[in-house]
Amino acid sequence: MNTRKLLTTALIAISMGLNAKVKPSALIGDSMILQQQTEVNLWGEASPDASIVVTPSWDGQSYTCKADKKGQWILKVKTPEGGYTPYEITIDDGEKLTLKNILIGEVWLASGQSNMEMPLKGFGGCCIMNGMEEIAYSAENKGVRMFTVPKRQTYEVQTNCEGQWNIASPSTSGDFSATAYHFATSLSRVLQLPVGIVSCAYGGATVESWMPKEILQNYKDIPLDKEGLEKWLEWERPLLKYNAMLYPVKNYTIKGFIWYQGESNVRRYETYTERFATMVQHWRELWGQGELPFYYVEIAPYDYDNPAEDEKSAFLREAQFKAQSVIPNSFMVCTNDLVEPFERMNIHPRNKTDVGRRLSFAALNLTYGQKQFFIHGPQYKSHRIDGDKIYVSFDHIEMGLCRNIDLQGFEIAGENKVFYPAEQVTLQWQTNEVVIRSSKVLQPVAVRYCFHDFQVGTLIGGFELPAIPFRTDNW
Repeated sequence: MNTRKLLTTALIAISMGLNAKVKPSALIGDSMILQQQTEVNLWGEASPDASIVVTPSWDGQSYTCKADKKGQWILKVKTPEGGYTPYEITIDDGEKLTLKNILIGEVWLASGQSNMEMPLKGFGGCCIMNGMEEIAYSAENKGVRMFTVPKRQTYEVQTNCEGQWNIASPSTSGDFSATAYHFATSLSRVLQLPVGIVSCAYGGATVESWMPKEILQNYKDIPLDKEGLEKWLEWERPLLKYNAMLYPVKNYTIKGFIWYQGESNVRRYETYTERFATMVQHWRELWGQGELPFYYVEIAPYDYDNPAEDEKSAFLREAQFKAQSVIPNSFMVCTNDLVEPFERMNIHPRNKTDVGRRLSFAALNLTYGQKQFFIHGPQYKSHRIDGDKIYVSFDHIEMGLCRNIDLQGFEIAGENKVFYPAEQVTLQWQTNEVVIRSSKVLQPVAVRYCFHDFQVGTLIGGFELPAIPFRTDNW
């Protein structure tokens, strides 16, 4: 064999060796956080039919599996109680690979559109409240880590994505989802555990963006061919983000989901409750971990000026509220009070601190059983009419209604279906009813509260949680 042939043979052998080296999924890497006290999935690629041995340092036990004909492998590993002890995992297919600085704690997936994507450093023209301070001192939250799935769209389903786990620090946290960061830091401080976030969000995404072809084909208004999809605004296109971003992370073992989306579905609010519920059901089936908790954010007040959306966002919020009754193990966080007057034309409110914290309190109460965290603002229960006044009763007022003057946001209407701002709104403390009157409506039949694109109310319940917008009519 001549020298050239020997060199070629050697290069081929080296190439085969490189290709044979086990390659974990992007999510299975240094500095990841794994869900505590369960069996977590580890997966990746190797040579076809290769034997894979995985050994975590916390118990020294070896877990084995065999790659399939395409080189794909997956196995489950038992995890211990969470804490701040760093561990390693060795993956061996004949050549060892060691993953380092792994923590065990709580893991959540954060998804939606731009208000979930919005990083601590903000967007151009849109600031995050105390963003610089949060970034500067983020290293104090030593247990918070985030994997941000790159924004991608593909026509074919993907099995992997790019990215890496980042530890909260001044050099990394500016790119962390602000809502998810505040959720994680709050949860971590209360539970005294590391919290990992898989951030999978895309600005402008519709709910249909996060659903698979087999579901979308049942919706007549949703195109699935390339020509039809490309007629949509790029960021609103159905299916493609599911293919490129969500599906590749489905194997990562999590505790639950947090979600902030809805703005791009305002013009199609009639279908939102059903499609949102269908999406959640599919995600739970995809993860195969049972009825994982799903906590989501009511879209914030915003003055939609597009004729196709104008004065329709109140109906989308109503659809979001109704979704709680059809999605088991779910909860909606109200944000009616978390905007400033100057943010009327800003769809990205600056206060992500309280959004994230309210999501964390929902998780603490409903998932972790810490019932001392009060999560419900006042919710419409019933009303009665007495002369020219409407008396409104509320659920979830165990702590009372905590404001009794300057109650803004109420409107009433008579048989002509014309709503007028209430001129007198008082709290009848003996019954905890809100009494509403307008001199322009002598025989009222209906009442609304903050049922507009942008209207900030002042009615609050215990722990300053806002009343959820509502209407008593069906006009």
